[in-house]
Formats: sequence, C-alpha cells, structure tokens
Amino acid sequence: MKKPVALGVDIGGSHITAALVDLETRSLIDDSIKRRPVNSQESKEDILSAWCEVINQSFKNIKNGNRNIGIAMPGPFDYEEGISLMKDQDKFKSLYQVNIKAELASRLDVPLENIHFINDAAGFLQGEVFAGAAKGNSNVLGLTLGTGLGSSLSLKTKAIDADLWNAPFLDGIAEDYLSTRWFVKRYKQLSGKEMAGVKELVEIVEDDHLATRVFMEFGYNLAQFLIPIINEHKIDAVIIGGNISQAFHAFAPELIAALKGNDIDASIKVSELKEHATLIGAASCCDERVNSIGS
Repeated sequence: MKKPVALGVDIGGSHITAALVDLETRSLIDDSIKRRPVNSQESKEDILSAWCEVINQSFKNIKNGNRNIGIAMPGPFDYEEGISLMKDQDKFKSLYQVNIKAELASRLDVPLENIHFINDAAGFLQGEVFAGAAKGNSNVLGLTLGTGLGSSLSLKTKAIDADLWNAPFLDGIAEDYLSTRWFVKRYKQLSGKEMAGVKELVEIVEDDHLATRVFMEFGYNLAQFLIPIINEHKIDAVIIGGNISQAFHAFAPELIAALKGNDIDASIKVSELKEHATLIGAASCCDERVNSIGS
C-alpha cells in the first residue's frame, strides 16, 4: 500500500507556500516546504506559472497520477468548482472568473478530481481539527487575530469560513476591536504614545499598567464577542491563531474570567500547528475521511 501523501498549498496575496503532508500521521513531511513570493497584480500567465513551479518542485518525486493537491485560497472563490471570484480585492484581478482547478489540472497534468480547494480561514481551522489543538472536538470556532480578523466554523463537518470580521460589534464591527489596529489605537488613547503593534505592548506589559489595561480590555471584548457565537453553535472549543495569539498569556485571564462569569465552559486554546495549520488543513481535503463527514 502506498503511503497516503497530499500536497497542502497556502496561497496569499503575496506568496505561495506548499508542503507535503502524510495523511496517516497527519504531519508535514520534513524538508518539503517550498515558498516563493508571487505578485497578485501580475498577469494570469505569470501567476499560474509561479504557482505551478512551486507545486512541481514539491511533487518532484511523486508521479502525476498519484498527485493530490489541497489548496487554501482567499475569497470570494467558488471552492467546489475552483473558480476565482475576486474582483474588487486589490489582488488576483487577472484571475477573475478563471477556472483555476481546470488550469492547474491541465498545466500540472493532474486529474481534476485530485484538486481540492478550501477557504484560507477555514483551512487554518481544518488543520487544527485534523491534526492540532481541536482534534477530538465536535463544534469548533477558529479565530485568526492579526492585522485583520479571520474566522471559521467546524460543526462536526469540514471547516467553513464564518466571515465574522464585519459582524456588528460594540460601536462598529468585530474587526475594529479584535485586530492589531485596536491595540495601537487604544494604547494611544490611554497613554498618548504610538506603538507599532501588539509585540511591542507585550514587551512592556509587566511594567506598564496602561498596557496591562489594554490587554484586559481586549480579553473582555473578545469574550463578549464569543459568548453569543458559542451559545448559538454549542461550541466546545475555540482555537486562536494569528500574531495576536502570541500574546495569549496577556489577555487570557480576563477572557476566561468573563466567559466563566457567563457560564461558558468551552475550552480556549492557542493554535498548535501555527503557520503549518493551513497547509495541513488544505492537504486534509484530499483525505476521504474528511470529505465524507458531510457538507
């Protein structure tokens, strides 16, 4: 029996990253990660050629017929058919309404049915459900906290994009309060000082009571955002990734206290797989066990 291997691909507006994943051990194969910058403003030909170059490099020792590819892509995108619908996103305009699945199948000489797509935010959570912090949980919410807010849900099924970034929250939308820019803005309001980002605040949180207050407020706000979602979907685990997750220790006490105060006992976990989560999640879409758990 051949070793079950699939290629996980993570495509962003400025890069492509690919790695082989052993679907049996649910882990990246050592030294298989390939990455290169890609300018999303380029022509269709340039973008697809760059993607294919990286994919072929990753697959160099695997025959075409045995090549299975899972690709995490930003939206809007028709993930079932493999058609790009990105029009006003300031990226991949040249791919609008292009059937990416058919293009890649032809250029890579890979069967259409061997290519699968998943939303990039969903790919992160799918990786954690398949092989990371959410393994064994039933109803899971994934959040990637950074320059923006990514969100995804896995409700006993393959993960889907929850698209909560613009959900009404407090005096604006969720992303206004649950992203790096909130930390920068709030600390300046309190201290009058400019900070580049969350990392700088973490470095002073032990000695700066205003930085401590900012993290406490963030933890409280995050709890208020989570409570109705956890109750609505009966969430038993929340997985937090993205750059802000590295400051988890600074906002976790207030977050957990606020949740417990509202009788919420869902577990709050930091991503185990980090930047590898999306690669493993994308590759897992090639696993029949994942594709057979409903839609």
